[in-house]
Formats: sequence, structure tokens, C-alpha cells
Amino acid sequence: MSGKRKVVIGSRGSKLALWQAEWVKEELLKLHPEIEVEIRRIKTTGDKILDVPLAKIGGKGLFVKEIEEAILRGDVDLAVHSMKDVPTLLPSGLHLTAICRREDPRDAFISRKNEKGFMISSFQDIPEGSVIGTSSLRRSCQLLNQRPDLKIVQLRGNVDTRLRKLDEGQFDAIILATAGVKRLGWEERITERISPENMLPAIGQGAIGIECRADDDFIIELISPLNHRETALCVRAERAFLKRLEGGCQVPIAAYGSLIQDNGKEILLLDGLVGSVDGKILIRDRKKGSPAEAETLGDSLARALLERGAREILEEVYGR
Repeated sequence: MSGKRKVVIGSRGSKLALWQAEWVKEELLKLHPEIEVEIRRIKTTGDKILDVPLAKIGGKGLFVKEIEEAILRGDVDLAVHSMKDVPTLLPSGLHLTAICRREDPRDAFISRKNEKGFMISSFQDIPEGSVIGTSSLRRSCQLLNQRPDLKIVQLRGNVDTRLRKLDEGQFDAIILATAGVKRLGWEERITERISPENMLPAIGQGAIGIECRADDDFIIELISPLNHRETALCVRAERAFLKRLEGGCQVPIAAYGSLIQDNGKEILLLDGLVGSVDGKILIRDRKKGSPAEAETLGDSLARALLERGAREILEEVYGR
């Protein structure tokens, strides 16, 4: 590649989104010092509406729609997303070229602090009737399934805002994605990382995705080296699971893929879950198979859950 070609990255304006876009910019400049990279902030519907639960206003696509439109118009060359915000169906003409190495996918339990330290020392020690802040149905469903005594209160806004609300005493504890907390330098605020056994993460949690035009060979060649094979396989399995369930933000759905070695063979392990909003019903299962068949594995795990009662949960929610 010769000449100083300019590449424009589209990003949401939040601190976390900009951190991710900056990270991709730095990685691209390491690989291609001969290009120039600009980050352009784009305000999405999800960023404008902060006082309503996501489930009520249409769910995840709200954080990517305007950015995808900018790529299709040619205003930006590529977009950097949190994979958990990316709908399973991409607009015609767009392509998810790279899924970058995953940060810690677990949820972070963050309790209030005083001069002695954390006021609740661990996830297992949450006192009865505590007020927990989260805007995620997936998190609240799994919490209420284990602890129906807890009071779950809506928590929207960026990481700084959520931590401030916690410190002001609006909540006894909050739950955020570990990856976002770490990336923004707040790691010391994490009381405990919740194991996937206790709380299955969101589809794609902790992974950054890069989207561009499907026919833009220059950009595809530029960003392909940022694709991380293991992460991409796991996230593609999780997304196939979600796609089969046609799940939006209105239903508690979770999945987490991991690659393990079994007798010298590489195996893809996929855990999936569908629950009722009140946490009273939780249907969870696991499948394992060849990493080469990641999408098939995700699809078959979803079908297994549908047969075990997930279909009724989905029909009830979407029937409303």
C-alpha cells in the first residue's frame, strides 16, 4: 500500500466506545504506519434515549444503526462495535470482518465502598433485600433466579455515571461487564468477577467487532489481521445461538463459548440459557463439538432449549 491513505473509523461517542476505536486505530497504525486514521463520532439512538429500558425501545440495534448507515453512505470506512451490541442480521452490503481478541467476558459485581473497603464483600454475601442496579434482563433474571429477595432497579448510562449512582447510595451494588470496567481503568472498583456458572455472560461480551462494506477489499485486507481466531469461533457460535432464538433485548438470553483441549483435540464448549423475566424459569444447557462447526453448534443448542420450554417463554414475551 503506497501513499498516505486516510481511513475513517465510525464510533459512538461514549468513553468506552472511543477507547475501543482508539485501540483499533493504534493496532492499524502498528500494522500499516503508512496510513492515516481518523475517528468520527456518531450519535446513535441508544445514546440519545437514556431514561427508558433498552427492552422497551427496540433493543440492541439502537447502538449501531446510525453508524452502519454512515458506512453504507461512504462517510466512514469501518465501525468498531462492542460485539454484544451488534444484531445477528447485518444490513445488506455490510460485513463483520474481524472479531478481536476477547477481554474478560465475565460480569463484574461492584458493591459500595466505605473507608473499610467493600460494604458487601462478595456476590455470595449479598444481604437480603439489597438493591442491585442493572439495565440487563439477562443479569436480573439470573440474579432473581438465585435470589428472589433482591430488589432490581434500572441502571442506564455510561460506566462513570453508573459508578457515580452507586457511590451516591442509590444502590447497594451494581453489575457491569468486567471488560468495560477494565478498559476504562476502574478495575480496582470490581468486588468480584462472577463466574459463568453463576451468571452466564451476554452473547459476544468482552469482544470488539469491526464492520465494513462487503465490497471494500482495501479495508478488508487492512483489518483482517485483527481477527482473533479463538474469539471469532466462540462469538460466532454464541451469535448463531441468538439468531436461532430470534432473541432481542426483551428476553433474558445468554451464551458463552470457550475452546478447550480434550485428549489433544480442540473442542468448542457452548453454554446457553433462556429465562423468564422474573427469573422463575431458567432453561440452561451445554453442547460441545468441533470449532469448525461453530455456527451449527450454536443453532443446535438453541433448538435444544426451544424444545425444553424456551419457545413458550419467547412466545409469551413477543406475544405481548
